[in-house]
Amino acid sequence: MPAEKRRAGRPPATLGKRDVILDAALRCFVERGFHGTSMPDIAERAGIAAGTIYHYFPSKEALVNTLFRTWKAEIAQRVFAAFPQHAPPREQFAIMWRTMADFALKHRDAFAFLELHHHTTYLDGESIAVDRNLKDFAHGIVRRAQADGLLKPVDPNLLMELVFGAFNGMMAAVYDARITLTPAAIAASDEACWDMVSV
Repeated sequence: MPAEKRRAGRPPATLGKRDVILDAALRCFVERGFHGTSMPDIAERAGIAAGTIYHYFPSKEALVNTLFRTWKAEIAQRVFAAFPQHAPPREQFAIMWRTMADFALKHRDAFAFLELHHHTTYLDGESIAVDRNLKDFAHGIVRRAQADGLLKPVDPNLLMELVFGAFNGMMAAVYDARITLTPAAIAASDEACWDMVSV
């Protein structure tokens, strides 16, 4: 993603420090939420002076939107790269499910921040567009599978919310140590979710 515009006279952002700030912000937002996190909280976690953050991000809103877009784009890139364009819909669903599970297990804080927190009060237009991009991709898959008679003939948005809700609930249970997500469990959950929305 493009770097945030710097204020006049500010030093150029060094990738290392910018990444340290983003990592600290991610952990703070996951633990305390956006509204419960202050810029001094992030600075303390990053081990820098509070004013240093403003060399790279003009506001907490700019910081959280950069973080949101960075990780949403990372998920999208992984899904698009793994997606088998010409495979049957059932295989496409399985690949997307397992790709998302792999990401959510490897990047717990990022997934928890993106999917288990409410962002509506501070997302800007660019962040909303990035989020919409992945949802539009999934929407197209659902519509094509419905046209082939493979998925229930109801509002595609409803089917997507059912699937996303099931996935997010599963990951929340993993993070709370209520379940363990083994490869066999991932396969079983994929099968159960497909059965929920298929005809």
